[in-house]
Amino acid sequence: MKVLYVASEALPFAASGGLGDVAGSLPQALRRRMVGCRVVMPLYGSVPQVLRDKMTYLTNFTVPVAWRRQYCGVFEARHAGVIYYLLDNEYYFKREGLYGHYDDAERFAFFSRAVLEMLPHIDFKPDILHCNDWQSALAVVYYSLFYANIPGYENIKTIFTIHNIQYQGVYGHELLNDVLGIPEQDYPVLAYDGDVNMMKGAIECANKVTTVSPTYANEILDPWYSHGLDSILRERSWKLSGILNGIDTISYDPETDDAIFFNFSAKDPANKAKNKQALQEYMGLESRADAPLIGMVTRLVGHKGVDIVRGMADELLNTSDAQLVVLGSGDWQYENFFRELAGRHPGRVSVRIGFVPDLARKIYAGSDMFLMPSQSEPCGLSQMVALRYGSIPIVRETGGLKDSITDSGDGMGNGFTFSAYDAGELLRTVRRALEGYSHPDGWQMLVDRALRCDNSWARSAGEYINLYKATIAGN
Repeated sequence: MKVLYVASEALPFAASGGLGDVAGSLPQALRRRMVGCRVVMPLYGSVPQVLRDKMTYLTNFTVPVAWRRQYCGVFEARHAGVIYYLLDNEYYFKREGLYGHYDDAERFAFFSRAVLEMLPHIDFKPDILHCNDWQSALAVVYYSLFYANIPGYENIKTIFTIHNIQYQGVYGHELLNDVLGIPEQDYPVLAYDGDVNMMKGAIECANKVTTVSPTYANEILDPWYSHGLDSILRERSWKLSGILNGIDTISYDPETDDAIFFNFSAKDPANKAKNKQALQEYMGLESRADAPLIGMVTRLVGHKGVDIVRGMADELLNTSDAQLVVLGSGDWQYENFFRELAGRHPGRVSVRIGFVPDLARKIYAGSDMFLMPSQSEPCGLSQMVALRYGSIPIVRETGGLKDSITDSGDGMGNGFTFSAYDAGELLRTVRRALEGYSHPDGWQMLVDRALRCDNSWARSAGEYINLYKATIAGN
């Protein structure tokens, strides 16, 4: 079985979020299960030179982009047993940042078409074309409209994965022919609310549609979560399923991670306490072993639950000895709130605006609890990483948070959960966690349980393999 995994980002080459983690980890897990999985992505200007030096130039060709043709070079790289194809066009991809440019529709139309144009030039004809998010959605559409009946392209099945339904690739109708190269007669495939919607087109055309957790697959059938696509998904719910993401347990391993202060493991967790003390000192917090330390590594935006944290943080800090360390960036109002919170509670709250990967790992390893009260969370990886480092997640029951974290109220769970999106409910749940922390023996049992949770890609890879087999068989 051969799978071409199509993504706009993938570690270690380029990443801006969870998609990059998934595209860097899932293909490795599939290869370990003897699936012939290769990855194709753009060759961004930000790809490190040390990785470029290891690439091999394969070929070049031109790609139809509406009424014109554009150069595309193909470079091959190998990483962790996986072959990557990186598609080169400096006009589209030698820029600051991966996304957010005025011509993103054209950039990723080019990428999607180039993926298909590449196939005759490489020694790999996939059984499955697995595309991810709106940036590669047009590869599914182009295949259905233009390539499915061309000799050499026949019998390729398409799977489209929604990582975050909020970002759909919505553009004006006027781009249809002049930029995307799709004739007016095929507009209904992409049409939604008078616009071109790339994600909607992929949902229409793909053989199967997946998303990144079973709960999120159910949630996006509801208008509250779907950002307008619920009716399209309900009509095609027979092709929709959810598979929970995993994490790279080799990269995220407290026993070998050189970014944390002290290494530890599930078998020997003693150095977990040393990481806490070192983190307190590093972040300017009071060095107190008995003070429960709550960590947050997040984008500071509303749907991450920051607004309900704002609604309860002062009361929590005024009525407990908890400490809070926050790493993230986002909306100015939330960045400013946390700065002011740190000012009101010196030695109790420490905030770093921005994203520092090594500091994120230090927070996972040094915190006692990890706060993730998201309004919506398709899957979430941070709660799984927190478990891996023995930091107990406090999460709202949504998306992958609900699927990966179970409440420890019955003595068997791996975290603390709540359902209502409400500051008071969050405060009550954090207080339950603080009460648990006040019983050292019971808390250590919870930490030991967290350290032994298996959130590797092995389980998820098996589910994807079953999906691939069913799709090839036409089931």
